[in-house]
Amino acid sequence: MTDTAAAVAAPRRHDTREAVLFGGVYGAVLASSMVAALTQYGEVSQASRRSDALWLLVTALVSALAHGYAHYIAERSPHRRWDALRALADEWPLVAAVMPTVVLLAGAGWGWWSAHGVEYVAFTLNIALLFALGVVTARRSHRPWSSAVLVGLADALLGVGVVVANALIK
Repeated sequence: MTDTAAAVAAPRRHDTREAVLFGGVYGAVLASSMVAALTQYGEVSQASRRSDALWLLVTALVSALAHGYAHYIAERSPHRRWDALRALADEWPLVAAVMPTVVLLAGAGWGWWSAHGVEYVAFTLNIALLFALGVVTARRSHRPWSSAVLVGLADALLGVGVVVANALIK
């Protein structure tokens, strides 16, 4: 009886490392995919890059809300009053992972750098982010450097896959 009461009182909290890896990988792949899609069918001007930055931010926020909500309803245990907000707040890594790309696109939109070709910088940035997330997460799990680099490369391949898909679509 005591174990049951403890389980109800403390719903499963997601490990921070798990959340950062999941949200970071998902966010970086989402950012690359959105940049590829928006660049493929849109014009490339300062105004369109500002719009792209806004669309990417909105998409990341909606994705984070959807993931948080899905985690909340997937846990079929009784919930406390603020558990729904905690489930949504746990999705911050997804939004954080798209922010460098949002800043990159917004900067191109504000004229800090050229709006043309910024998608290649975004792809490179997101691939590097995926690699770094894989390596850091693996090292924090006490994996040897060789294994951590392989995990980083596997994560980076997700970003490369988006770039290759974008090239094939064009």
